[in-house]
Order: sequence, then C-alpha cells, then structure tokens
Amino acid sequence: MEKMKIAIIGCGKIANGAHLGPLSAMPDVEIRYAVDLVEERARAAKEKYGVTQAITDYKIALADKDVEAVYVLTPNFSHYTITMDSLRAGKHVFCEKPITNNYALSKEMAAEAKKQNKILNIGVCNRYHKSVEMIKDYVGKGKLGDLYHIYCSFRSYRNIPGLGGAFTSKKESGGGVLIDWGIHFLDLILYITGVKINTVSANAYNKLGRDIPAYVYKDMWAGPPNPNGVCDVDDMVTGFIRTSGASISFNGAWAQNIDHNEMFIDFMGDKGGIRLQYGKDFTFYTSEGGALQSVKPDYNIPDMYEREDLRFIEAVRKGIKTRSYIDEVLESARLLDAIYESADKQIEITLK
Repeated sequence: MEKMKIAIIGCGKIANGAHLGPLSAMPDVEIRYAVDLVEERARAAKEKYGVTQAITDYKIALADKDVEAVYVLTPNFSHYTITMDSLRAGKHVFCEKPITNNYALSKEMAAEAKKQNKILNIGVCNRYHKSVEMIKDYVGKGKLGDLYHIYCSFRSYRNIPGLGGAFTSKKESGGGVLIDWGIHFLDLILYITGVKINTVSANAYNKLGRDIPAYVYKDMWAGPPNPNGVCDVDDMVTGFIRTSGASISFNGAWAQNIDHNEMFIDFMGDKGGIRLQYGKDFTFYTSEGGALQSVKPDYNIPDMYEREDLRFIEAVRKGIKTRSYIDEVLESARLLDAIYESADKQIEITLK
C-alpha cells in the first residue's frame, strides 16, 4: 500500500504528546511536513519523529499535491483559517478541539467540508477511550435503567495554564477552563447519551488569575506566567443543562482555593449508576438479590489518541464518516456557546 502523505501544522504540546508518536509509527503514513511558526519546534519534530521536512509556512504543505491530509494542532483562534485554507486546497483535515472559537464558525467549517467533499474530523479523543465505549454500551443496553441525571466535576487547585499567554487570552483561545477541559467532559456525555440540548443556565468566573504577578501556584504547565499578558477567560464555571433525556450539571475550575482535584463523571440511573474517573476506568453500582453491589471491570485501555488517528487515516482512505466527523461534534460546540451566553447575560438560554 502506498504511504499516505500528511502534514502536521503546529508542533507544540498536543502534537508531541498525542499525535506525532502514533502517526510516525504507522507504516502506511509519511509525515512529509512538520510545520510551526517557531522553526526550532518544527526541526525538533522532524528529528525526533522522522518527518521529511520542517517548515514554518503551512501554505507550502497545502501546495504539495501529494499531501492528502493535514493535522491542525495550533492554538484555538487559528483553527478556522488553517482548516478552511486546507479544505479549499483539497486536503482532508483533522482539527484539534475545540472546533474553533464559536459555533457560527464551526458551522462554516462543516459546510466547507461538505462543499469540498472532504473528511473533517475533530479531536474529541475521549470518544475513542475504552471506558467511554463501555459506558455507552451499558447505557444502550439499559443497565442503568432510566438515566435521569449526569454530574461532572473537572476541578483543580491553582492550576491556570500559561497565565498571561494564549490559554488565558479570550481573543486567542475563545475561553478558559470550559473550552479547555470542559469540552472533553461535556462532549463525551453527549456522545454516550445522544441527547439534544433544551436549556442551559450557567455562571463563569474570572477570579484567581486577574492579578498575574500576585498569582501563587505550585507549578504551571504551558509555560511560565507572563506578567505583561492578559487573563480575561473563565478560571471557574458551573451550570445546569436540561436535555431531551438526562439533565446535566457541572463544576469546573482551573484554579480554586481548595487543595483537592476532581476529574470524574457520575451517570445516575434508577437501576444503576457509574462513576467514570476521567481518562481512566469506572465503577458500576447496582443492586441484585436484595444486596448492593459495586463492580469495577478490569480491562486493557488502549491509547485513545492512537485509535483516533488510526480511524482518521482509515476515514480518509475509505471516504467514511466516523464518530469524530464534524457533524457529530457540532452539538458540543453549540453547547459551549450557550453556556458562555448564559453566563454573560445571566439568563437561561433555550436552544431550538
């Protein structure tokens, strides 16, 4: 089989931590270009992963007729422009989450993919996590009975990333903890349940990182603080969602003045319940024969990024739409917009 030529646009944390490794190990894939505005990052990716060329201008890769697909692994604000350019250049696209900074632009990207008849997959990696697949099967088979409520918590102690940089600039990222962490939790809930959103009521807070020089922390991923930067995004968010099925409530915080981290989702049904430890395994709680039971399945958890990448390459080769095709993810983008709108206007938002 002839190798598929691809380009990696953006050689930062998500590229190195998730995609470059699995893709470079695929015998039927050639990473022809590693692209980054910072030349040293592109060169480092070339050397480490055996990429053919390291460049700083992604349009060089788009002009290469042999390149079939590109990965857009850049900061949120650039997803729209690079993805639209790539689709119009006749390339299939894998774009990391979030789709882009808002729902309207996300819909434009979906429309362009249809117009160009190209695959556009979004990086909703948890849809390929073994635990999520198993819980979806439990729910589908009725093991939980009437699934009436879902609660998720994604909270951390003094953990604002790269304070004063791209993560904390609304112009660049589109939002804070909700768009960074919350999208993963809420998207996997929508994937498992298949519900449609009816109403959203939420609050978002920008409290702990506003005074950048005074922010006290233990460590900081995504770079050290930039005292000359901005922090105008949510570092904490909370909300309640009514849907066509189970209601959903959530609390999320990059930074809180409580030294306790929580990363879990509770699925509550009248026959059973599940607590999913985010990114890990789960416990199923039920009753049988007049006794309460807790069951912790023991199973292998393959690398979800590798599975996600394998499915994208397969989708491109076969022209098929997978669980991470953009149309399947638009409801998550619409939900993020509604949460931020509710928080900004301090009202409940009704979605049609």
